[in-house]
Amino acid sequence: MLKRINYFAAAPQALELLFKQEEIIGKQFAEIPNLSKTIWELVKLRVSQVNQCAFCLDMHSTQAFEMGETYERMIALNAWKDSPLFSEQERLALGFAEHLVSGYSVDDAYYEEMLANFGESGLTYLTIAINAISSWNRIVKVFKPEVGSLR
Repeated sequence: MLKRINYFAAAPQALELLFKQEEIIGKQFAEIPNLSKTIWELVKLRVSQVNQCAFCLDMHSTQAFEMGETYERMIALNAWKDSPLFSEQERLALGFAEHLVSGYSVDDAYYEEMLANFGESGLTYLTIAINAISSWNRIVKVFKPEVGSLR
């Protein structure tokens, strides 16, 4: 198998920006009403599932479990629409994540629904968080770090 470059060494300033973005998002998800660290972790996991990023799924499921997330909810995440284990806010965030990752446009009615549920800051940070994990998924799919190498 071809050995891929160390993308951290090849573009440290660019990666530092992504890490700083993660730090900011994490702080905001803990402070903005209707968002939470739990929603952030679920969004990271669900986006990584949709994007089929094994490395990120391994990393984020480990982190989510360490934060207190249950195995039952992580397993049910792939079928969250049919599971009673997720709150209304979590469902809204997961649905929005899937919508954006799938490349769909956000019409006015959907925008208004999300704005009413998350507020201006919440909707903005949720959108940025979805973009952030999608970005990481795409980077990892190019450079293919070893799954489990962060443990």
